[in-house]
Amino acid sequence: MSQIFHRSANSIARITIFGTVFIVAGLLGVITQVNRSPWMTRAQSAREQPIQFSHERHVAGNGIDCRYCHTSVEESRFAGIPPTKTCMNCHSEIFADAPFLEPVRASLTTNTPLKWTRVHDLPDFVYFDHSIHVNKGVGCTTCHGAVDKMPLMYQENSLQMEWCLDCHRAPEKYVRPRDAVFRVDYQPPSDQAELGARLVAEYQIQKLTSCSTCHR
Repeated sequence: MSQIFHRSANSIARITIFGTVFIVAGLLGVITQVNRSPWMTRAQSAREQPIQFSHERHVAGNGIDCRYCHTSVEESRFAGIPPTKTCMNCHSEIFADAPFLEPVRASLTTNTPLKWTRVHDLPDFVYFDHSIHVNKGVGCTTCHGAVDKMPLMYQENSLQMEWCLDCHRAPEKYVRPRDAVFRVDYQPPSDQAELGARLVAEYQIQKLTSCSTCHR
């Protein structure tokens, strides 16, 4: 009986099968990298706000502590957005007539809150509590980056689950003394591994990685 397929058909079949596997694997790799990229996570991208508020000016320039504006960060899961009155505590005297602060003055006059755009906006199915993190020694800059160097606020990290799990699995790499939580100039010491291990034990930090920790 004559041969239906040429002998090269075997080679073509092998190349096609292996080529398909590599192409699919490559596509999955590309999709994964795109999903982690700033294009998807919006990391490093400043948000448009009703006024050009500069953390660099207020934190680095004026030395204002995080808790002056974010008043509930130590007791609540939400750090808090300052009311207009907080802004006007200073700006009733400083730059009181500046045109770029007109939205702030209008907000106070009309008793209408400014509509800030959230920069770190987690999905609704994610539970996050600011108070437990800061009271366990997780610094503001660990998650939010060097806000004292941000003329316009942007998201420093991806906020994806794997980023959270990196810390939950090894908190000793990131934890700092409680009295340094709100310091924007804090740098991990050379003995961070030793210090972190001691603080994890002292602060009774649990390495929580179960689904119900964040998805309730």
